[in-house]
Amino acid sequence: MNPLVSVTIVTYNSRKYLAKCLNSVFRQTYRELEIILVDNASTDGAGEMLGGYESCARVIRNRRNLGFAIGQNQAIEASRGDWVLALNPDVRLEPDFLDRLVGSGTVDPRVGTVCGKLLRATRDLGRPPEPRIDSAGLYFTPSFRHFDRGWNEPDDGRYSQAEYVFGATGAAALYRRRMIDSARLADGFFDPAFFSYREDADVAWRAQLLGWRCLYVPEAVGHHVRRVIPNSRRNVPSRLRMHSVKNRFLMRIKNVTPDLYRRYWLPATFRDLLVVGGCLFTEPRSLPAFWRLARDFSRTLDRRRHIMRRRQATDDYIAAWFDNQAAGLPLPVRYANKLETVPEL
Repeated sequence: MNPLVSVTIVTYNSRKYLAKCLNSVFRQTYRELEIILVDNASTDGAGEMLGGYESCARVIRNRRNLGFAIGQNQAIEASRGDWVLALNPDVRLEPDFLDRLVGSGTVDPRVGTVCGKLLRATRDLGRPPEPRIDSAGLYFTPSFRHFDRGWNEPDDGRYSQAEYVFGATGAAALYRRRMIDSARLADGFFDPAFFSYREDADVAWRAQLLGWRCLYVPEAVGHHVRRVIPNSRRNVPSRLRMHSVKNRFLMRIKNVTPDLYRRYWLPATFRDLLVVGGCLFTEPRSLPAFWRLARDFSRTLDRRRHIMRRRQATDDYIAAWFDNQAAGLPLPVRYANKLETVPEL
């Protein structure tokens, strides 16, 4: 019997995407599914819309917006699957998406996360005239910034090889249950202090430290409406910008090792100064990030100690991922050969 996959979706004012997203889940050729929907007190009718899916999904309704991280933690705790697909409501999956991810994820037992190729979608989750990549996995730079591999590049055959990547974008990430249990913090898999934004990169970094791998499978295709895009910070709501600043430093405190900082302290410090200066002089609404950072500092150090006590990865291995190029690592031959023969489940 194929392993059970739990599809967990957190909604907040996502009504305009929900039907297409859920229809794409119901049309998956992979049939061993359970669906868990969490609504964070939407005001656009999304919560009421979920009522129509209660016969085929578990629906959890929050009385206020608890954020993406807590909402996903609620769904994961309620789930039973051997794999968990954390899915954004603004994503539409091709029918064989889960077949390809689950089949590929079983090839290497060290793989804790599997991701596919996400393409940019129009505002109604349609296909644009010229297909462009939204994400082919995550990568980090020496300044400790993270980006989506291939963002806005033409989908013309690039990123066409299965390979290890640093992590998966939270828009559509398939997590192995054993990895979730291994990497979870005292109060959940995703750090609840993050609220929203960067929680996927934080999980990716933590998983790498604990010895897990992330596998990119280009044949698994989805379509994503990205509402927060690079170089468009002024168009991002001020609350999200504040969380972005806070979470950048929370992630660093928990995951950076002394050796990694020693290697990359100059570009990292330069970027830090730019962020602090930007908050002081052009984005004062983001300054509460530092108060929140101070408030959570003690708990963040506890989380760091929890991670570092169980760390498996070497300094050289982690440092090799921090590169200005969209890095990927080839699979060992024994796994690559198996991957070529993986049938759809």
